[in-house]
Amino acid sequence: MREPRDILIKPVITENSMLKMEENNTYTFKVARNANKVEIRKAVEKIFDVNVDNVNTMNIRGKKRRLGRNEGRTSSWKKALVRLVEGDSIEIFEGL
Repeated sequence: MREPRDILIKPVITENSMLKMEENNTYTFKVARNANKVEIRKAVEKIFDVNVDNVNTMNIRGKKRRLGRNEGRTSSWKKALVRLVEGDSIEIFEGL
């Protein structure tokens, strides 16, 4: 198994993710493209010492970007929505 820090890349902090965090106790992370739900669950539980209730994942396709004549694409990435058991929370997000 890979290291948990290799699976979780960074938290996603947007208005929508903050709303889900307050209402549903759901945290959003950018994860490795080849990580599965079981690996994501174990990584979150090990790093933050919480109990995970549910994990949903989605692949986000890169968008077309253009700067003058140059065209390109942003990188595609994978997003994980991790719902924690009632009563658990991740303290890093509390100050935001």
